[in-house]
Amino acid sequence: FEALQPNAPLVHEENGSNLVNINFDVVSGNTERAFKESYLVREDVFNVPRVAFAPLGTLGAISYLDQSGNLVLISNTQEPYQLKRELASSLGLELSKVKIYQPYIGGSFGRGMDIHPFEVIVCALTLKTKRPVKILFSRDEDFRFSPTRQPLFVKVKSGTDKEGRLLARKVEAFLDTGAYVSWGAFDARVMASTTTGLYKVRNVEFRAKVVYTNNLYTINMRGAGNPQITFAIESHMDALAEELGIDPLEFRLLNAYEGRYKTPQGMTIRNAKLKTVLKRCGELIGWRGRHELSSKDGKKYGIGFAALFHVGGGARVYKTDGAGAFIKADDDGGVTLFTGMTEIGQGSANTLAQIVASELAIPLEKVRVVYLGDADTRPWDTATHASRTTYVCGTAALRAARKLKKMILKEASKLLNEDVRNLTIEEGVVKSNASSASIELGKLIRSVHFRKHGKTFAAYDYFDPPSELANEENKGNISADYANAAQAALVEVDTESGFVKVLKVVSVHSVGRVVNPKGAASQVIGGIVQGLGHALFEELIFEKGVLLNSGFSSYEVPTLKEVPEIIVEFLNEPSTSSPLGALGVAENGIIPIAAAISNAIYDAIGVRINSIPFKPEKILKALNRL
Repeated sequence: FEALQPNAPLVHEENGSNLVNINFDVVSGNTERAFKESYLVREDVFNVPRVAFAPLGTLGAISYLDQSGNLVLISNTQEPYQLKRELASSLGLELSKVKIYQPYIGGSFGRGMDIHPFEVIVCALTLKTKRPVKILFSRDEDFRFSPTRQPLFVKVKSGTDKEGRLLARKVEAFLDTGAYVSWGAFDARVMASTTTGLYKVRNVEFRAKVVYTNNLYTINMRGAGNPQITFAIESHMDALAEELGIDPLEFRLLNAYEGRYKTPQGMTIRNAKLKTVLKRCGELIGWRGRHELSSKDGKKYGIGFAALFHVGGGARVYKTDGAGAFIKADDDGGVTLFTGMTEIGQGSANTLAQIVASELAIPLEKVRVVYLGDADTRPWDTATHASRTTYVCGTAALRAARKLKKMILKEASKLLNEDVRNLTIEEGVVKSNASSASIELGKLIRSVHFRKHGKTFAAYDYFDPPSELANEENKGNISADYANAAQAALVEVDTESGFVKVLKVVSVHSVGRVVNPKGAASQVIGGIVQGLGHALFEELIFEKGVLLNSGFSSYEVPTLKEVPEIIVEFLNEPSTSSPLGALGVAENGIIPIAAAISNAIYDAIGVRINSIPFKPEKILKALNRL
């Protein structure tokens, strides 16, 4: 808050203020009147610190000039097509003279979502020296100079009627964007969507101040602000339920929506299952009521719930949210899919292969996915972010595969002298339902390739989801559909040492059709473990502007030792927003876990702590033992 003081030094003097001049506010209904009419009005304050992305791979880049004089950048970006444009603009080059090469980069969690200074620097040095230039951050440098997640200070105020129905909600959020504006500043937009969309409440007011400070700049980390605001909203929901004397699970069910629902911010949930996932969580965790678990040897046990609302059908932050897919049939009866998506360890290449293999009825090993190397050789894609790859890139791949299938069956009908309506593909063989006629897919493709006046079997599709940009009031259906999920956590609190141990987490998700169940569950589990670290011990510590914990010896991250029993379930009910029927899932695991742990700690010790991480000294202080 020092940067907001009247006499505070200005980070950018030309701005005349340390406030970022972007409006993120959302207002719907009349909160002032609704608060006056409320039976109960409660306000809570929450604090979420700055945390590091901390992937195993550090930031780095290699630049060089190819034989044609083009500038080539090998980068761990998540948005090669945006980076190409931004790099060309920064260096004054024609777009055609810049090439972005993508290696397999592993975890990124959102920090590859912008152009970074070091990428421009290595390219400028290559242009100056005509030599290859490489930069690779050490672990210490990666902590000190990489963007971080957005810290948050937030006030949450809600009003209810006597039965516990939400009548109004007001949120005042203060976000530290660091010295410059990157995507982290726009976490405020995501926070507004959760404020207005997690439960039924028609009178909503969201106000955000995004502040310049002399800190590291921020980028939207996995969940894009949703984990921070969900920690606040869901902890606040538990406190409301306690004051009303209502069971916290029943309180959520009372205010949850089901079926088709339009939020005050204008987001349309086509088939909400918030009540369903909450009830299932209660069953899986064995919920019997608040403070019902016994204590033993100074250790207390508690259960906490939290729900989530998040984009599931892409997120329109540009004029387009689309992606292309190009597919061709090969002589061996397989196909090659070209996609612009970025593989950052989430397993999307395998998921896209599954989609194509299923549609064409060929073995999975017969689908080759090209997603690495020169981005110019692959179809355009907006970016890999907002859990959109399966939904957007997967739908484009599905539609391209359907076009290819029609071409194959049409050609087969000529060769087999069969009505195309009688033909199907089964295990790589085109068969007739009306006779014994058949032909192996590879033989069919080769016969067309090698004949006079042959042709290539290839198809292309571009899918742009049915969503819209937010308007001047920050309202609009920015995603084609939305995910609901709920989590419950069982914790053990050692009242002598202050240590919190998460024993079990259950996570139930409504994310449409699940294409790759094992991969989807792995993404949820990874998010839960990552969020567990943020809840229990992760925090960047600064003293007079100097980072004190710039390595894994001093900045703790979860290890296998901290991983609890985790149960993941999917409702597996297809969304109607696309022919694929699947929704995004990769960010969902991390979003509610801190709130679920917070509420479980309260259930165990009866003391509410409104800031994370829940380090032992914080627990002991809450218990008046420090």
